Amino acid sequence: MDFDGLFSVKGKTVVITGGSRGIGEMMAAGFLKNGAKVFISSRKADACAEAVERLKAYGEDVMAIPSDMSTLVGVNHLVSELSKHTDSVDVLINNAGAAWGAPIDDFPEVGWDKVMDVNVKGVFFLTQKLLPMLRKSGTMEDPARVINIGSIDGLRTPAMLTPSYSASKAAVHHLTRVLSAHLVKDHITVNAIAPGPFPTYMLSTGVGFGGKTEGDDVDWEAIGENNPSGRVGLPSDAAGLAIFLASKAGSYVVGQTIALDGGVVTSN
Repeated sequence: MDFDGLFSVKGKTVVITGGSRGIGEMMAAGFLKNGAKVFISSRKADACAEAVERLKAYGEDVMAIPSDMSTLVGVNHLVSELSKHTDSVDVLINNAGAAWGAPIDDFPEVGWDKVMDVNVKGVFFLTQKLLPMLRKSGTMEDPARVINIGSIDGLRTPAMLTPSYSASKAAVHHLTRVLSAHLVKDHITVNAIAPGPFPTYMLSTGVGFGGKTEGDDVDWEAIGENNPSGRVGLPSDAAGLAIFLASKAGSYVVGQTIALDGGVVTSN
């Protein structure tokens, strides 16, 4: 049995949408630290540029391509710009996401469409447009990987009323199974990660921290006390699972949705 480089991602080309902050940035840092070449993307050019500077602390081989994953124009722009730098992709992480909370009686159409466009449509069409690059990379022994970032809110009924978000993440989980069934023959595996509470902008806005992830008025320990594990997720938790799925160790995992939540789903 060959266990050499079992968890290695050195030399792999990784594309991470929503990579300028939160879980996407955590994963980008982990891949860079372990020798991968990373392309990140998000809507705002200034946020991308700032993230690249932070990420260079983990590795120099990082580049940003600002794009909006809620539209086909944005998807095509990312693919076009990416093709100027590489003709193959080893790992695609569909992490860009949006959420919207409102009472059921007042929930607006824009809150439904925005979330579905980013969280579901963007995932499908970016995967579709990058299939030639993924097919070029994948082999039977070392398939290309697509990792979709879902949510435990797509596995359970959340306390916060975010119907389009929960529905979109459940859709991502099932889309993962559908795509995996059709793409595994092309030596492309598709899996999903369903994160629970992490110290991110999105969760911060939901728990009353106003989008801040650090500072005296941000108490992640209090949020973690409600988790069976007694804490919120760490960057190493997010990066570790993504690296497992992208490495030799994860090459036989197909069509799965893995909860990364410290036990929240199992306790409900």
